[in-house]
Amino acid sequence: MLTYDLEARGGLSLYEYLYRRLRDDILSGALAAGERLPSKRALAEHLRVSVITVEGAYQQLVAEGYADARPRLGFYVARVDRRLPAAEPGEPVPAEAPPRSWRLDLKSGQADPSFFPSALWARLTRQVLSEGSHLAPVPHQGLPALREAIARDLRDFKGMAVSPEQIVVGAGAEYLYLLLAQLLGREETVFALEDPGYPKIRQVYGKWGAVCRPIPLDGQGMALEPLYASGATAAHLSPAHHYPTGIVTPIARRQALLRWAEETDGVIIEDDYDSEFRFAGRPIPTLQSIDARGRVIYMNTFSQTISPSMRVGFMVLPPRLLERCRRELGFYASTVPALEQQVLARFLSSGGYEQHLSRARKKYRLLREAVLERFRLLPFAASLTDRGAGLHFLLRLDTEEGDEALRRRAEGLGVRLGFLSEYAAVPDPAYAHTLVVNYAGLDAERLNEAASLLSEVFLTR
Repeated sequence: MLTYDLEARGGLSLYEYLYRRLRDDILSGALAAGERLPSKRALAEHLRVSVITVEGAYQQLVAEGYADARPRLGFYVARVDRRLPAAEPGEPVPAEAPPRSWRLDLKSGQADPSFFPSALWARLTRQVLSEGSHLAPVPHQGLPALREAIARDLRDFKGMAVSPEQIVVGAGAEYLYLLLAQLLGREETVFALEDPGYPKIRQVYGKWGAVCRPIPLDGQGMALEPLYASGATAAHLSPAHHYPTGIVTPIARRQALLRWAEETDGVIIEDDYDSEFRFAGRPIPTLQSIDARGRVIYMNTFSQTISPSMRVGFMVLPPRLLERCRRELGFYASTVPALEQQVLARFLSSGGYEQHLSRARKKYRLLREAVLERFRLLPFAASLTDRGAGLHFLLRLDTEEGDEALRRRAEGLGVRLGFLSEYAAVPDPAYAHTLVVNYAGLDAERLNEAASLLSEVFLTR
């Protein structure tokens, strides 16, 4: 008769402990396949427990496939693979390293979290929660109210006449890159990418298995001759304010890029990153707004204008691609929570977003002026390139040291730097000794401290 020490069960119930012991004996082979288990009454009397306890243990074994119940015959051990001996303990899995705290960070471009409109956002969140509308399912393309609010914003501030039906909302730019790669197709699409350019674009497309061709930039953006020679069928570019060089693509080049798309039956992905922050001259019209043949996919996010932690982006598809998206990718659920979409829709429609953006432009304009003035005086600054837009600029260094050596020295001092050479897929000596300075997270009151830290990095001999 099976005997188990029920006093060793710890905090487990009697039936749970008995079930586990029986299961372990089945897996170890102590109870052989086809062997009849003791009757419920006999085992209950032997172990001095209730029949209900044994019944519960047996029924759990049957539910998980460890035993078979045969009417009027009893319970029998099922045929299962025996448990293999435990493997030798391997190396312990290291814990993920916590994010490093930097004394000075000029690479990440993290905005000041205190500038987030917390009070208004909290009030709108309470409204949505009280109404319960955040519990309703969200369509694949995103909440209709949010897409309508985005369409109005694009019309009023970017001159784009788009239908809410053309808009697809997703969890940030990287998700949308992946969605586009699937939409355009891995086999039939070759992606032309700006070089230097934002590394995550080629990382996402590359991990998807797409063919990517780096296209060099000239003074007007993506160079045409290499683009035509690349055999690309999709060009991913940032004509309003390229990251990281800051180049603004003029109208003649934009028109030439549209001609390229028409002649090659290609598509242009217009990544409108940080175009909302323009501090000199009039806003630059989007490439999509001058596209008469449905060749441009427009993309943008709220990570720069509201918060990097807000993983909400959107793209505007031309009609021919919209139908394909619905047909081939419509099975995907919306990747942005309904609550966040509801609150963002109200933030846009209430005028809160416009007011917040106006305050942000004023804040960053003043910060930019202070940073530029201070950084121009740095003794190791050879030249400074600022295009009057965006939240970054280029600082050419007066040094002969390599970028990697400078980066390592900076990290040792708690300073995080980003070099233009890091953004290039094809190395070029012209990119060396140039910092990409993301200034949004700097404190205007501590610029002298920042300058001192940088001096420790670049003036060390």
